[in-house]
Amino acid sequence: MNNTMQFGTAVSLAKIGHRVARAGWNGKGMFVFRIASWTFTDGRNDNLPLLPFLAMKTATNEVVPWLASQTDILATDWIDLDDGAGPL
Repeated sequence: MNNTMQFGTAVSLAKIGHRVARAGWNGKGMFVFRIASWTFTDGRNDNLPLLPFLAMKTATNEVVPWLASQTDILATDWIDLDDGAGPL
């Protein structure tokens, strides 16, 4: 098993481009990553820049904005998927 870490370390890694996940998540292939920049266009308001945010790749291969739960924040089972150890 990969080395586990606390949430703060996982966020720091996500900020530099790593994919991170909880070892305890049941969904296969789920991970969190940082979207550094993105421009929103809706036909009325062109080129609205968004600030960086964390997103999750879901078990159904979709991407959604992500907010950490209380449990996620206090967990110590975060893993770095980009440490060379391979996927979950």
